[in-house]
Amino acid sequence: MGAYILRRLLFVIPTLLGIMIINFTLVQFVPGGPIEQILAEMRGEGDVFSSFSGGGNDVGTEETFGSDSDYIGARGLPKEFIEDLEKEFGFDKPPLERFFNMMWGYLHLDFGESYFRKISVVDLVLEKLPVSVTLGLWSTLIAYLVSIPLGIRKAVKDGSKFDTWTSGAIIVAYAIPGFLFAILLVVLFAGGSYWRVFPLRGLTSEGWENLSLIGKILDYFWHIALPVIASTISAFATLTLLTKNSFLDEIKKHYVMTARAKGLTEGRVLYGHVFRNAMLIVIAGFPAVFIGVFFGGSLIIETIFSLDGLGRLGFEAAVARDYPVIFGTLFIFGLMGLVVGILSDLMYVFVDPRIDFERREG
Repeated sequence: MGAYILRRLLFVIPTLLGIMIINFTLVQFVPGGPIEQILAEMRGEGDVFSSFSGGGNDVGTEETFGSDSDYIGARGLPKEFIEDLEKEFGFDKPPLERFFNMMWGYLHLDFGESYFRKISVVDLVLEKLPVSVTLGLWSTLIAYLVSIPLGIRKAVKDGSKFDTWTSGAIIVAYAIPGFLFAILLVVLFAGGSYWRVFPLRGLTSEGWENLSLIGKILDYFWHIALPVIASTISAFATLTLLTKNSFLDEIKKHYVMTARAKGLTEGRVLYGHVFRNAMLIVIAGFPAVFIGVFFGGSLIIETIFSLDGLGRLGFEAAVARDYPVIFGTLFIFGLMGLVVGILSDLMYVFVDPRIDFERREG
């Protein structure tokens, strides 16, 4: 097993490098950049996208100033000013040199500094991380704690009224987009049109530091209740059906009938024999569930509930063309995803020691 883990860890390097090369290359062909963003703001257009739509008034004329500039919106600005901007952002160097400099910094855990926030990428991620960890961790935990027992119950009661009604509820939950369900929760319980039971902003209340330990815990859960429920709904539906189908496949196998013939109780058969085999596919999906809840859909949920997390950070960095933030977070989260995949394989072995990845690869 040690050799397998070592090979997987070594495979992380070319995989992560390939991710960075592809994304860095694609960015070179995307219109705009941080300099375009600054020029657009100087012209009062708000952001770089207005420049491409032809909005705003030109400052000066092409015949007088900056006519040879490669930047949209640079008309009317001295060439020296543009050159200083390029040097400040490092664009006076060719793309290949910039890429190697960036990766060399990453090897030394130097992820650079945001172009527009004047704060290091690591500090920025750490500042926004609590929101995303809250949504990802609690949503995944609740989804597994509810879905696994419910899926087992549905498998045991397959075809019954309980199975039918819960399946209907699960299908409805799966069909509702997370952001739409989040809006419904806001309307109903956060002062939208009916009851103001839960707060709408932030992870904690003002004066949270002055509360007692119990008060801090209750205040924290009071704030995260609605966002976590909105993030959990789709994962909850998928995991329940996955657990049910896995148990149904295992219940029909011969070893289950043999265990029952020996006089074992139904609980011993289900949780002593079936559970270990049926949970393999559920555990295999854990990285996808966690990463999906951690990253996917977080932008909309964070926006609706006014949470300042990694989803909004990534969107704002993409709009502003804040390349250190974009590539730094891509590297960090890509590495996290690959490591979680390895942890998933280790969980396979923990649940079923009969699995031997080294023998399978050999």
